[in-house]
Amino acid sequence: MMSDTAGPIAIFDSGVGGLTVAAAIARALPQEGFVYLGDTARLPYGTKSPETVTRYAVQATRALMRFQPKMIVVACNTASAVALPVLAAAYAPLPVVGVVEPGARAAVAASRQGRIAVIATEGTVRGGAYVRAIHALNAQVHVVQRACPLFVALAEEGWTHGAVPELAARKYLSDIFEVETPPDTLVLGCTHFPVLVDAIRKAVGPAVALVDSAETVAREIASIVRASGSGAGPAVHRFLSTDAPERFARVGSQFFGAAIDVAQVELVDLSA
Repeated sequence: MMSDTAGPIAIFDSGVGGLTVAAAIARALPQEGFVYLGDTARLPYGTKSPETVTRYAVQATRALMRFQPKMIVVACNTASAVALPVLAAAYAPLPVVGVVEPGARAAVAASRQGRIAVIATEGTVRGGAYVRAIHALNAQVHVVQRACPLFVALAEEGWTHGAVPELAARKYLSDIFEVETPPDTLVLGCTHFPVLVDAIRKAVGPAVALVDSAETVAREIASIVRASGSGAGPAVHRFLSTDAPERFARVGSQFFGAAIDVAQVELVDLSA
């Protein structure tokens, strides 16, 4: 059950990658405000233990609760994979939405031949959350996973086009897609990855369906909000960062698709 207040949608990620989710939510629900927290001081989450990621996710959610949100969006595939049950139990009945299950549903719907590839962080791949979610929908689907940790660093540095990301994409993906029966669908299982879509598309070819978890989770959130009938608050966008607001604003603008004024970015300490 969603809160009946007109509070914002609260969103967090390990860095600026989840701003692709924030942007998709803003497009789907232009009347809604959101508050976004990027834990830039401690990224990436994908190389850390499940226990550490869960602790970080709890701290991020606690910081967001001062805004009295109507729902929590875990815009991080790694945190969604390991911390979602803990957050859902701690903050019930407030809705807590992750990005894995919406992405899995979209992938199964998009796949024509039941062959799906998932690219994600090391933590998401190691935990197997996408495989479980996809097989819960259709146990016959063949799923192959590939950890692409360098993609996160490239995205955070703003190296999203040109020879470097294209070379990385070929290195990660050529052995998966340059085979006789390659996957027909590729899940971008990290919110950093959509900004690298041009390089990824070159590596996999034009026939592969790309599933962007940002768009799929935005559609799910819009459905939840509309069904709840909760009041819309002012469509104000707030940004929180745990390190370097200037860098958050500069790099984050590429993910958000619009300029972020550094004056809008509040520096927060999650360990306090």
